[in-house]
Amino acid sequence: MTYDLVVIGSGPGGYVCAIRAAQLGMKVAVVEKMKTLGGTCLNIGCIPSKALLYASEMFDEAGHGLAPLGVVVEAPKLNHAALMKHKDDTVAANVNGVAFLFKKNKIDWLKGEGRIAAPGRVAVKGADGKDMTVETKAIVIATGSDVARLPGVEIDEKTVVSSTGALSLPTPPKKLIVVGAGVIGLELGSVWRRLGSEVIVVEFLDRILPTNDAEVAKLMQRTLEKQGFAFHLGHKLAKVEATGAGVNATIEPAAGGEAKTLDADVVLVSVGRRPFTEGLGLEALGVKTERGQVIVDAHFATNVPGIYAIGDVIRGPMLAHKAEEEGVAVAELLAGQAGHVNYGAIPAVVYTSPEVASVGKTEEELKAEGVAYAVGRFPFTANGRARAMRHTDGFVKILADAATDRVLGGHIVGFGAGEMIHEIVVLMEFGGSAEDLARTCHAHPTMSEAVKEAAMAVAKRAIHI
Repeated sequence: MTYDLVVIGSGPGGYVCAIRAAQLGMKVAVVEKMKTLGGTCLNIGCIPSKALLYASEMFDEAGHGLAPLGVVVEAPKLNHAALMKHKDDTVAANVNGVAFLFKKNKIDWLKGEGRIAAPGRVAVKGADGKDMTVETKAIVIATGSDVARLPGVEIDEKTVVSSTGALSLPTPPKKLIVVGAGVIGLELGSVWRRLGSEVIVVEFLDRILPTNDAEVAKLMQRTLEKQGFAFHLGHKLAKVEATGAGVNATIEPAAGGEAKTLDADVVLVSVGRRPFTEGLGLEALGVKTERGQVIVDAHFATNVPGIYAIGDVIRGPMLAHKAEEEGVAVAELLAGQAGHVNYGAIPAVVYTSPEVASVGKTEEELKAEGVAYAVGRFPFTANGRARAMRHTDGFVKILADAATDRVLGGHIVGFGAGEMIHEIVVLMEFGGSAEDLARTCHAHPTMSEAVKEAAMAVAKRAIHI
């Protein structure tokens, strides 16, 4: 069998790349070893975690948020089996949707583990035991990432779990230790905290959300502490020992010092992710890598002609939508078009409650780069819709170039932040200024008015504060 393009991996980057290439007239195949399409994101990452996050938010709202609105209900009871069914049904709907899109776009799914035998040749170790080799004009590596491990800590997905195991705990643990105060740890910690777990977070650095704006991270730490999170910052996990009742975790100061032992039912190790390229045969082919990442040029090409890479295996943030944009870009480039990704306008969202959303530069990055900038802030405490919904936690922050007023970054902490961030993303995509955003009419009363007010605040002319 001969193809124009073979994509290895069916996650958001891979399947989107395949679909766009098929739309452009290419004959496409995708190699995927999992039983369903969609990769980590759809099966054991983004999608199931959001299903649990939403369900746990509703449980928490029913238990604590309705009475002040005059809605009186009995204390909610958790049906854990139904909770997990909701998660599984959500996953099934999404992965089945991708399978439908493959059929619609006449994309072949080569079921099995892929290896690049040579430029233009992909060997597939079939899931059914039948191996095959296909010829192709181009190969795109889209194999994503895997859970990063801690030396000496064995993950059994029962009492010591990765994000995968944390999505399928049989019951809410009484006490959960989360190792890592990044996005994944705080999101999954939020799920189980709302469902009744005591959550303790151990973080090597002296702050949470290390890639976010520092002001945002400080507010989120205070907010999560009010929700019941406990933080041990500047600490590392030294050892985990199983006990009859669960586990004992030994932690010690990152800078050195006296160790202490914490007991828990479950330990979640969420210290990041690493590019997954095992078994692809890259070393034998001479494909250059650095610290596990595949090195590519501005057109996603590796140093070996005909082999390309996108998503978590290459530079940049490990975000599903970043991989999707790269998938579209490389497909268009292969078709002779001008595919491009603007890495300065890729949003990121932390789906805690409240949400954290950002795009562009942080204050710390602008200071480090020596860029003169102006800041506009507006709190949701001064927003009418936020007051009406009792969602006044958080603020909007706009960073603009001091000389040109061009927006360089946007940061939102608040209810629905993940949806509100996109008007700042669009503005930045078109090189817009804070003045452009400030002069754009926003419906009243909406949470989004806080974005307009923050843009107005850049010029120190916010109205409602």
